[in-house]
Amino acid sequence: MVIAIGLEGSANKLGIGIIKDGQVLSNPRVTYITPPGEGFLPSETARHHQAEIINLLEKSIKEAKVRPEEIDVICYTKGPGMGAPLVSVAVVARTIAQLWKKPIVGVNHCIGHIEMGRHITGAKDPTVLYVSGGNTQIIAYSQKRYRIFGETIDIAVGNCLDRFARILKLSNDPSPGYNIEQLAKRGKKLLALPYVVKGMDVSFSGLLSFIEEKAETLKREYTPEDLCFSLQEAVFAMLVETTERAMAHTGSQEVLIVGGVGCNERLQEMMNRMCEERQAKLFATDERFCIDNGAMIAQAGSEMYSAGMVTSPWEETFCTQRYRTDEVEVVWRND
Repeated sequence: MVIAIGLEGSANKLGIGIIKDGQVLSNPRVTYITPPGEGFLPSETARHHQAEIINLLEKSIKEAKVRPEEIDVICYTKGPGMGAPLVSVAVVARTIAQLWKKPIVGVNHCIGHIEMGRHITGAKDPTVLYVSGGNTQIIAYSQKRYRIFGETIDIAVGNCLDRFARILKLSNDPSPGYNIEQLAKRGKKLLALPYVVKGMDVSFSGLLSFIEEKAETLKREYTPEDLCFSLQEAVFAMLVETTERAMAHTGSQEVLIVGGVGCNERLQEMMNRMCEERQAKLFATDERFCIDNGAMIAQAGSEMYSAGMVTSPWEETFCTQRYRTDEVEVVWRND
């Protein structure tokens, strides 16, 4: 029975979670929120994480009701993500690993999402749609790797939503994507937007440029609700199309949506309709686990640790902003 602590801070969410044999004991999280119309810079985000992480660590341990000596392994996000925030969290992970004399495991952020999603939903061998602020990938497992079947060729869908929110000066609290989703529910007039699918890949930069260039004109003809509605319909349709194509290729009858954008109920609704037409099943999680969190790093890390994967020597406990999902050998899966 493994008790693992996971530290996640690859973007503006800082989370520390503790898992005991698959059971979530604690999973507190804090978010760095910027003023409307502004994004979050790596240096400022890192300072936020540095200021919050010790209190969050204490809170996580207190909620879990475990002592440091009971923890078996320290897990941290090795990448991908923003450099300065990643390093800020990794320093704390390395420090407590030495203080508590525990092994350390560097976890791929994307695989953290996948393994947590599989664990929580019970999905066996799904086609995975991973959608977040920094990543957009269609993934399927094969021969000890999570293979990337398709992905964005420019910006991630979450980044597209964030930048669109800045155009409309929407609040970043609790997140731009959430506020777009709520406005979109009241949208009635559909604006035709560029729809770019290239084989298994998608592109969002042209769509975003179209909106940026015509923003003032569009605001006179369409309400913010209409624009949010139109954006969601276009980008989510692209994601559903490419996911269905991957399912056809792999013969999969399951879809798992992970990542922060995966909380969006309209995306889940559109994907579920496609799944029903294929007699397939959709799996998704709520905001506790689809948004970046520490428990997902602990879950993936505990799987790796149980399979004998420990990050060593010490020089290997670094961070990397570019860490592909398919770089990791998935030795903990036996199928």
